[in-house]
Amino acid sequence: MKSNKKGYKSLPSTNKKNKDIKVNDVIITSCASVVLPIAIILGAYVIMHGHLSPGGGFQGGVLIAGAVAILYVAYGSDGVRKLFNITRLKASESMGALGFIFIASLGLIYGVSGYRFFANTISKGTPGTLFSSGTIFWMNFAVGYKVLTGIGALILIMVSTLNSNKE
Repeated sequence: MKSNKKGYKSLPSTNKKNKDIKVNDVIITSCASVVLPIAIILGAYVIMHGHLSPGGGFQGGVLIAGAVAILYVAYGSDGVRKLFNITRLKASESMGALGFIFIASLGLIYGVSGYRFFANTISKGTPGTLFSSGTIFWMNFAVGYKVLTGIGALILIMVSTLNSNKE
């Protein structure tokens, strides 16, 4: 520990150039291997049950994208790059946005053809069940997919920027 001018102890600086983050801590990797599946399952649950309970596509997508950040903390940039491809994530994000636009356009078309504007075009199902909301479930799914791929891509960009600054 170093002391500054006022006598306060501070941790040694880790801002050294050309030093890649190397994770050898068994505790971090062990905890990450437990937390990663929980984050993914909880995020999927929040996306799928957004019409029945608090949450929805955005919140669930952020939970799942947080798994990418946990992966970076536990396994470093190499671990993230092995599993995710930035171009594939960007293309997937576009697919989520197009899915949302498609489902929303069904309601527009339904409204233009003389029915209620943005009416439910998919059967309503039994109230309180997973598929009871018609189009809202699928819109939550599309938003969740877009958010998780978009934020996952942002995390990958930040990781690559962080690594390029070290070189």
